[in-house]
Amino acid sequence: MPRPQPHSEPREAKLFRNNKSQAVRIPADFEMPGDRVNIYRDGNRLIIEPVRRKNLLEVLAGLDPLGPEDQFPDVDETLLPAREIDL
Repeated sequence: MPRPQPHSEPREAKLFRNNKSQAVRIPADFEMPGDRVNIYRDGNRLIIEPVRRKNLLEVLAGLDPLGPEDQFPDVDETLLPAREIDL
């Protein structure tokens, strides 16, 4: 895939209908990574950006800490194997 360029000359693209949604055919040299985008309006302009995937640390930082009601239940020691198992 070509490397993104900070600015490029405007190109005309085709609009079409896909069921009840309007879609735009993006030329190959404007191809974006992934299969999802964020789209938002800026005045009369539409901005389309690739969705940035979160890394593991960002996902973990967004989790709520476990409270007392979320902790693991006590384990019944009598249900554990009485001997070691060689895997």
